[in-house]
Amino acid sequence: MGGYASRILDIGGVRTAVEWAAAEGWNPGLHDADAFAAADTTGFRGAWWGDELVATISAVRYGAELGFIGFYIVSPHWRGRGIGYRLWGEAMASLADVPTVGLDAVVEQQEAYARSGFVRAFSSFRHGGVLEGRASARARSVTGAVRDALVAHDRQHFPAGRRAFLEAWWSLPDSHTRFIAVEGAVVASGTIRRCRDGWKVGPLFADSPGLAEELLDDLVACAGGRARVFLDAPEPNGAAGRLAAERGMEVVFETGRMYRGPDPGLPLPRIFGVTSFELG
Repeated sequence: MGGYASRILDIGGVRTAVEWAAAEGWNPGLHDADAFAAADTTGFRGAWWGDELVATISAVRYGAELGFIGFYIVSPHWRGRGIGYRLWGEAMASLADVPTVGLDAVVEQQEAYARSGFVRAFSSFRHGGVLEGRASARARSVTGAVRDALVAHDRQHFPAGRRAFLEAWWSLPDSHTRFIAVEGAVVASGTIRRCRDGWKVGPLFADSPGLAEELLDDLVACAGGRARVFLDAPEPNGAAGRLAAERGMEVVFETGRMYRGPDPGLPLPRIFGVTSFELG
């Protein structure tokens, strides 16, 4: 491949990857690129043929514990030429020293990832529908005084620390992050952000289904009180699926969480909405 070259994407390149994801129908948030780039400044890669960007992938490293693959997209005109596979190899090599690498795979691609050593852990379903919100008297917005507590709460539900990503995620325009604390302890937290189509809730972590519903209602209230909302819920959390169904949401998409290496054993009964299919 005499014309092939690859390099780390700058923020402009990350924004291009997000636009490509939108063209593929993934419905990313309007401002996701800034938070995704903050997660790992060297985590996004691109392949060029000459001066043309022809493929992207993210191989984000969360400390020494976890890597996560996403944004694996080849420009339609360049598919079938082996460019994506070469970029995939480079991305995986960049995470060779990480014990666990995760990704969320569409159903059609799970066999291909299995051939690369990934094992399916669980399915997640994207639920979508128009919701009516209601503000919670207990929910609060993020302030400096509670950031450490919210980082710690996230770490209870995610396999590695990701403070840089969270700080950027909480600060995105057209988004709202809220939490509920009881006797000083965070018991539920979540974010809703504006997407190309409607709003996405993610993450949504809660100690009980009742808390999850209360915070979901509050987040929708922050989005205007009535909104088209999407929630990516792990299938093993049956309460999350029931909550979505009871609110009139329908399944519109399915992925499979897959890991190469040890399964980190997420506390799925408390995860009512994953943060992002692209970055975990």
